[in-house]
Amino acid sequence: MSADLRAKLRPFDAALPLERAHTIPSTWYLDPEIAAAERRHVFGATWQAVGRVDQLAGPGSYFTANVAGEPVVVVRDTDGVVRAFANVCRHRAAQVMNEPQGQATRLRCRYHGWTYDLCGKLRGTPEFDGVADFRREDHGLPPLAVDIWGPLVFVHLGTNPPPLTHFLAPLPRHESTRDLKALRFVGRREYELACNWKVFVDNYLDGGYHVNTVHPGLAGVIDYSQYRTDVFEQCSVQVSPLKPPDADAAAVGQVRSGASGYYWWLFPNFMLNLYQGVMDTNLVLPLGPQRCRVVFDFYFARTEGAESEKFIARSIAVAEQIQQEDIGICEDVQRGLASRSFDTGRFSVKREAGGYHFHRLLARYLIEGQRGASLGERGA
Repeated sequence: MSADLRAKLRPFDAALPLERAHTIPSTWYLDPEIAAAERRHVFGATWQAVGRVDQLAGPGSYFTANVAGEPVVVVRDTDGVVRAFANVCRHRAAQVMNEPQGQATRLRCRYHGWTYDLCGKLRGTPEFDGVADFRREDHGLPPLAVDIWGPLVFVHLGTNPPPLTHFLAPLPRHESTRDLKALRFVGRREYELACNWKVFVDNYLDGGYHVNTVHPGLAGVIDYSQYRTDVFEQCSVQVSPLKPPDADAAAVGQVRSGASGYYWWLFPNFMLNLYQGVMDTNLVLPLGPQRCRVVFDFYFARTEGAESEKFIARSIAVAEQIQQEDIGICEDVQRGLASRSFDTGRFSVKREAGGYHFHRLLARYLIEGQRGASLGERGA
């Protein structure tokens, strides 16, 4: 760990109880060195949601993704096994597969035509005869850990990752996710925000603190007095009873129903919003210290027929309105973080346990990752 980076990480004290805690310093939202450390020690050391199972319908189906700057390709091989690889040709580092998703019998780099089979083995090397000490079997695509939960595909860039179910616990066995098999993906929306990715996560994890002031439509649906946050090892869930809809319900109430809404967050950057027969997922991707992209995927239990189509359109419109409200406040916060008047803030004991849990996990991954890197450098 460089002395400069160590000094930037030191001010946050993760050992304090919530009532005495401060947020991470504003520097963590602005500094390129912190952003680089996050790419390696946070995004590179956690299970990352990269796509959906329905994108891998049969042998040869594939999709591509990017995990904090690392190109990834996920493919179902001829035996039906889902595999993930670094999407980087072993010859001159060009991206092997360039489409967001598709169907292929082989993975072929468009640069010089090097070809890999669906198991990642190098099969074709045009005009490469006579190269000394070169063995094709040593130059396959580097495999990555890949696993599936529900409709989602996850990849881990590190070595010897924990089992996905352990990392997600208790999400896979929770009552709120028991009907996931009935949900079908219907659409995606993407947004680019002028804020650090952590600002978006902070906003999501404030225990509903901002709902009454920023989301008046949503405030009319949730029972804020009973809103609570439950914290687990690598995730948290915010739970709110929902008010029963009626004929005069506002737009939000017409498409967000059920006994309760469940708002799951998985460290560091993935969220699931669950209602009766409706789920949307939010994936926030860093684009630099002060920009991020948020990807919304929408799932519904009822997708056939004119009435279902109208419901889906209304539901996505509601999500769009809520997201626009969040964009405004997140970008406002990012501007404020750059002010010389602000360094750290305090947490609401009643509402913001989830936010402090996020900051503690972030600090742990950064500090432990940097410590490991420093030991590796000394050992070398």
